[in-house]
Amino acid sequence: MAGDSYALCCLENPLLDIQGFGNSALLDKYGLKANDAILAEEKHMGIYEELLQNHDAKLIAGGAAQNTARGAQYMLPSHSVMYIGCIGKDKYGEILKEACQKAGIHTEYRIDDKQPTGRCGVVITGHDRSMCTHLAAANEYKLDHLQQPHVWKLVEEAQVYYVGAYHLTVCVPAIMAIAKEAASKNKVRNNSGLAAPFIPTFFKDQLAEVMPYTDYVLGNEQEAAAWAETQGLQTKSIPEIAKKMSDMPKVNSKRTRTVIITQGTEPAVVAISGESKVSEYPVHAIEKEKINDTNGAG
Repeated sequence: MAGDSYALCCLENPLLDIQGFGNSALLDKYGLKANDAILAEEKHMGIYEELLQNHDAKLIAGGAAQNTARGAQYMLPSHSVMYIGCIGKDKYGEILKEACQKAGIHTEYRIDDKQPTGRCGVVITGHDRSMCTHLAAANEYKLDHLQQPHVWKLVEEAQVYYVGAYHLTVCVPAIMAIAKEAASKNKVRNNSGLAAPFIPTFFKDQLAEVMPYTDYVLGNEQEAAAWAETQGLQTKSIPEIAKKMSDMPKVNSKRTRTVIITQGTEPAVVAISGESKVSEYPVHAIEKEKINDTNGAG
């Protein structure tokens, strides 16, 4: 709405999740692992229609930061959250618009005329979730959309920024524009940091470019191990890796960097820049039968 401002600004890749229950045969057919997240290649393109036709798939508004935006708005006062990304000019893009509107989120989507709305094939096997993402329109986000006066005004008025690390594969200049806005005005810049092992492995340089601007980095033990390997660290200790990450160079010295690494049922590890102590917080195990799936962003 005109004149509104939003305390939390989120940027990443809006996706339509096509979520269905599968089996090992389906995973093998498309070369997928039971508990993983990858970008789709040509060999994966048939999975989306197969999920819809043969696996009673549900269509759900997704994308990590879009999920985060919806969850945040659920807990925050009305008109607290805005979300930025790129969708196609199609019915699936309209589904995403409607889902955000229903959740009370203000959206500033770039609409791409050529590419369809991005989609993520989600194959659930038992408690595991395998995600195969075809970015399509989500891959077409451009800095000039962010720099439009009405969009950038909303960005400037925000106080906290959440930029999903999957956007490192799309538009680093947009991430950097937001990062510099946050650092220059001492606002909170949160990056989901690691997202999946392929991010620190194959997008090492892009991650290194934005890391100096991050106040919070979130990840799991597999992602942390992948990052450590790219840094040439001679350790597999999660507390040591978290500490190293927290102490990496930082542009805004007025704020510390907090690194949070989860390890499933093992203790979560928290390291804060400038502090020698690395804290560990026990996880309360629950009965296996009560687990919905192993992916916390679903």
